[in-house]
Amino acid sequence: MECADNPRNKCAACYRQFNRMEHLVDHMRTSFHSVHEPTCGVCKKHCRSFESLREHLIGPLPKQECRNAFNIRGCKFCLAILDSPYALRVHQDRCQLSGVNHGISAYMANLGLRDSLTIDNGYSRGPQVVALACKTVGGGSDRSLDLCARVCIIDEKENIIFHTYVKPPIPVTNYRYETTGIRPEHLRDAMPLRQVQRKVQDFLCNGEPTWKIRSPKGGKARILVGHGLDHDLDKMQVEYPPIMIRDTAKYPPLMKTSKLSNSLKYLTQAYLGYDIQNGIQDPYEDCVATMRLYVRMRRQVHRRQDYPLASDPQNRNNFASWRQNELERMSPEEILAISRSDYYCWCLDSA
Repeated sequence: MECADNPRNKCAACYRQFNRMEHLVDHMRTSFHSVHEPTCGVCKKHCRSFESLREHLIGPLPKQECRNAFNIRGCKFCLAILDSPYALRVHQDRCQLSGVNHGISAYMANLGLRDSLTIDNGYSRGPQVVALACKTVGGGSDRSLDLCARVCIIDEKENIIFHTYVKPPIPVTNYRYETTGIRPEHLRDAMPLRQVQRKVQDFLCNGEPTWKIRSPKGGKARILVGHGLDHDLDKMQVEYPPIMIRDTAKYPPLMKTSKLSNSLKYLTQAYLGYDIQNGIQDPYEDCVATMRLYVRMRRQVHRRQDYPLASDPQNRNNFASWRQNELERMSPEEILAISRSDYYCWCLDSA
């Protein structure tokens, strides 16, 4: 009988201890541990999200050694452990970002319309990345029906390439001015929803048929960044392949330990170091926040693997039941080496 504290029964990623080797194998079969998980810079423990890593470092019951190191050399934004307190100061000055210039964004909003959406004739070097956000007003007799009334799209350098107010197809019954800043005069002569839908759809696909978009690599379609994009695209009546969407509300490393979404306001404060959505909410500000979060996640440095996803055909039999005996003879480190992620890590966009 195997001892409960046998190191052979300990997960090499999350350090969970099991009574039997077969239980460890079952755990690895369903945990999808990988090199893409947030990892403690001290003890190298793998965590499912940055929130669980934060709890590991400074939560109610942190590991003492890790907490002590983090308190002295840890960045409170990206949760990295630096080599020295001086290195931390230099790093954190770069890691903490400042909010957008509200004077510029307010000026752009007052312009009412900015349209630089173009279709590229050739293939760009690497996939183009844009961020989108929309604000909704209320419709229907109970004023709860969300109607798209303002759309903003920016490029990776945070330049506005499209901004417009949108005229909904049905009457507006609640302008939600306290949070949207939208008044009736903004929508009176605004671009119709159908026209916005067509322009945005064509811009995102970039001349490539929707059915043909299969990968963010090698094609012309643009990577779309945002927060809660299911809602935004639905209200704009835009269809776009999930393979090209980078949603900060659904990205596992940015979600709560309960696997629920964090608000964009919280993510911006916790991981970028500044506040947004105070009072009237600006879609440009939301675009900038999601783009910055995306770029920060994309810059994560992880070991390269030829086939990084558990769903890749080459990994289909890594934990097949007919390999059970073979897997139980492997060390925890060897089992971890064949384990793959169940989500697409954004660092792969820069591969």
